[in-house]
Amino acid sequence: MKGAAAFYDSFAPDTLQGRTILQIIPKLDAGGAERTVLDIAAALAHAGARALVACERGRLVSELQALGGVWIPFPAASKNPLQMSLNSRRLAKILHAESVDIIHAHSRAPAWVALASLRKMRIPFVTSYHANYGGTSALKLRYNSIMARGDAVIAHSHYTADIIAQNYPGAMPRVQVIECGTDFSQFRAENVSSARVRQLRESWGVASHERIILLPGRLTSIKGQKVLIEAAHILQEKGLEDARFILAGDEQGRTGYAGELDALIAKYRLDNIVKRVGNCADMPAAYLAAAVICVPSLVPEGFGRVAVEAQGVGTPVIASDLGAVAETVLVPPRVEARERTGWQVPAGDAPALAHAVAEVIAMGASAREALAERARAHVEGNFSIERMNAAMLHVYNQLLSGEIALQKPSLMRMGSAGYS
Repeated sequence: MKGAAAFYDSFAPDTLQGRTILQIIPKLDAGGAERTVLDIAAALAHAGARALVACERGRLVSELQALGGVWIPFPAASKNPLQMSLNSRRLAKILHAESVDIIHAHSRAPAWVALASLRKMRIPFVTSYHANYGGTSALKLRYNSIMARGDAVIAHSHYTADIIAQNYPGAMPRVQVIECGTDFSQFRAENVSSARVRQLRESWGVASHERIILLPGRLTSIKGQKVLIEAAHILQEKGLEDARFILAGDEQGRTGYAGELDALIAKYRLDNIVKRVGNCADMPAAYLAAAVICVPSLVPEGFGRVAVEAQGVGTPVIASDLGAVAETVLVPPRVEARERTGWQVPAGDAPALAHAVAEVIAMGASAREALAERARAHVEGNFSIERMNAAMLHVYNQLLSGEIALQKPSLMRMGSAGYS
């Protein structure tokens, strides 16, 4: 990261030197929350702190270690009540043995385990509210409330902060909005070689003259792959040529859903233009290879990294008008038409998505370059990794220095006023 070391130094207080911060997450695999964990670990290591991460093994463990973090194998993904009870005792031993100064939870089940492990310890407890946790029943709201029970509660968008305010208003004095950060030294077109792009296109079987419409995301119905397949069918019927629709993402055990996608592709006879390619290890090259990035999510996202990363590279983005997209992809009427940085379409609306794809593909070179410039300026100014990490280190410092007071244990128990 160009200039990142100096930037961190100016915000890394001496109180973090030699301190131990433990983050807990179910598994270090692909995903926005997992990437945030790695980014924070790297900033902590640079600041001279010990960056521990307790979780199950995933493909990002080796990257964590390369960044200076320490992986602690831990069955954090379990939602079994008995296993969670055992986990809380096991975690308490780890906190004591490693002299942990702060524990930071990034998911609900691990957060309940972390809170239970703190019953006899006064260790600052941080939670990151990564998603719009669904559910309106009293039981579900109580389960979700753990993410609003931290001494510091991190909302990764203003949209998420609004959700917390609606469901857990008592938590608002402890909420801080810290948007997820992206390392734009990686997601910048001039830093991605043509050889990387060419190699990726060849691995996907895309000819040099074909335009790629890319949907990056794990294979799950909420990511809207079926909507894009429907849009591909509409565009094919209208005569779109020289285009390939690429679904890039892991099945993650969802073989049934993958089969449904394949069946839908076969139904519309789209085998020659729609392709599933599995996980992509070089996302900067993938964004640059694409003519359009589609994010047709069916449920609101608490942040959404894909739209930000793609704008950093300069590739046009079309996203569902849900959740934090209003903050990451600027469109009229929030901004003037000449200030738009992408497109938003109604969730689940395949015709609207098809229309937007056609509009983007029809853009002239000058209009596309101007859009890319605006989009880069927007995301680099608001969602950089330097900005996020500086804010997170500041929160940790506030907790260690006593500037943020710890809650009374009685206020953190299940069913306390202001949460249930």
